[in-house]
Amino acid sequence: MSRHRNRKSKGVQNSPLVETTIESLTLEGQGVAHVDGKTVFIDGALPGETVEFRYTSHKQKHDIGKVETILTPSPDRVEPKCEHFGICGACSWQHLSLEAQIKHKQRAMLNNLKHIGKAEPETVFAPLTADGWAYRRKARLGAKWVHKKQKALVGFREKEGGFLAELNRCEILHPSIGEHLLDFQALIASLDARESVPQIEVAVGDGDNATALIFRHMEELSEGDTDKLLVFGKQFNYQIYLQPKGPETVHCIYPENPELYYEHPQFNTKVGFMPLDFIQVNQPLNRAMVARALELLAPEPTDTVLDLFCGLGNFTLPLARLAAQVIGVEGEQTMVERARAAAHANGIMNTDYHVCNLMGDNLQHEPWLKKNRYDKILLDPPRAGAKEIIAYMGKLNAGRIVYVSCDPATLARDTYELVHEHGYRLVGAGVMDMFPHTSHVESIAVFEK
Repeated sequence: MSRHRNRKSKGVQNSPLVETTIESLTLEGQGVAHVDGKTVFIDGALPGETVEFRYTSHKQKHDIGKVETILTPSPDRVEPKCEHFGICGACSWQHLSLEAQIKHKQRAMLNNLKHIGKAEPETVFAPLTADGWAYRRKARLGAKWVHKKQKALVGFREKEGGFLAELNRCEILHPSIGEHLLDFQALIASLDARESVPQIEVAVGDGDNATALIFRHMEELSEGDTDKLLVFGKQFNYQIYLQPKGPETVHCIYPENPELYYEHPQFNTKVGFMPLDFIQVNQPLNRAMVARALELLAPEPTDTVLDLFCGLGNFTLPLARLAAQVIGVEGEQTMVERARAAAHANGIMNTDYHVCNLMGDNLQHEPWLKKNRYDKILLDPPRAGAKEIIAYMGKLNAGRIVYVSCDPATLARDTYELVHEHGYRLVGAGVMDMFPHTSHVESIAVFEK
């Protein structure tokens, strides 16, 4: 039910207040209501709430609005911790309690499995969670010198539009970054090349001196600017990298021998990485995720395990502590080289690695696919899922598969193939809150023959 207040036909401009009740929530954090039989997505509203909103745009099949007044708040509504929430586009769910966030993500995963995958897990695992704040260790921050304001901006883009948000701090970034955005802004403002530094890549590892900054600069830096960056690195204990052109030009100017790594103490493994390498952004959750994946896969000392989309060896190295042999497959040559180096550095000799585009054609000619049988398989694909390699799962004939997913829709699509084409059972599935306060859904599923 909804009730109009002097609604006029003037489109979005001067849109009157409309009262309605919110029925559900999108993954992007918009409340869903129906007004005059048409779906409306309403920013800032939560399920069960009665709100007053204004239209912000009209589409053919739906409209979009923004909350003006919460008349009846949801019991799950909380006060956002970040002063910039609603403006900055990095978060969409800070107004929803962490407990409710994970419930919505679990519901999204289960709905996708049921409607797309045509399968329901025999067991729904308890959600895997960690601290919801100061967790993000990888990010690309925009940087811009604003002439009108005579100041620099550093941070994420606004929720609406492509402009950089004016941020003082960030509550989800690791404190070595999130608490120093004003220092970043002061640094950029002090540079001669302030108008030619469009972004700063950040990466945080474990240990001391574990925060790396990559400054992308569009013109050659003056000696004075380089000196300022060096002083900044020493002052805040940052590793300072420069990127004058493409990714291959990234180089460190401080310290002389930088080191970035993360550890899995439970498995006595340490993984070195470069600032642009892919790593999981939430290290406490990553440790818990790897432990759960290995518990579910349950490798035996005599098992040969296939690790697809292995990256730097996030799962491969811990698996190698438990299995007879682990075969890692990854699409990027540099990642495979670093995975080999990590295995050697950890004294692990029972891994083998292959470079292969797992989302390409003609996979049947790959040597690791010609092996008669793997006992267990673990895969951790990107958002696009693992459609191409899933087609070979029947041939590989592993007794158990653990699938780590960052998109519930592609997990559901691949689940359909595993269950209905290759004869697997969906033994269990659950969500993992890798990205609190955002719409990202990380999940894990177990299949058995």
